[in-house]
Amino acid sequence: MELSQLSVRDTGEIERGFDTFASEPNRGLIVTASTFTAVHREEIIALAARYRLPAVYPFRYFVTSGGLMSYGPDSIEPFRRAAGYVDRILNGEKPTDLPVQAPTKFETVLNVRTATDLGFSVPPTLLAHADEVIK
Repeated sequence: MELSQLSVRDTGEIERGFDTFASEPNRGLIVTASTFTAVHREEIIALAARYRLPAVYPFRYFVTSGGLMSYGPDSIEPFRRAAGYVDRILNGEKPTDLPVQAPTKFETVLNVRTATDLGFSVPPTLLAHADEVIK
């Protein structure tokens, strides 16, 4: 496996980048979390479908928008943990004394309809391990 970076800085570069990237056989995408990818997720998902590229996204909402699969931090869990921080602050702890917390719960979401549209069969073990399967 060879890793290559597709750097896209503006909207005009998205389609050109996909066109260049998809010209080689056996390609797949790992879309990283950024404001840019979140804002342009619909276009990125549509281009991945058009070029028949399997793609893994950072958050569930990419998959509910038609993306193939996501693996990333649970989006609700940090808010639940924040309540503990609020309690600690209200009981006198200084916010600057509280440690920064990294996500502890990650989720896998899979869109079976998109997999079928791309011509992929999803292994039963992946279906069994997914936290959510969208049909």
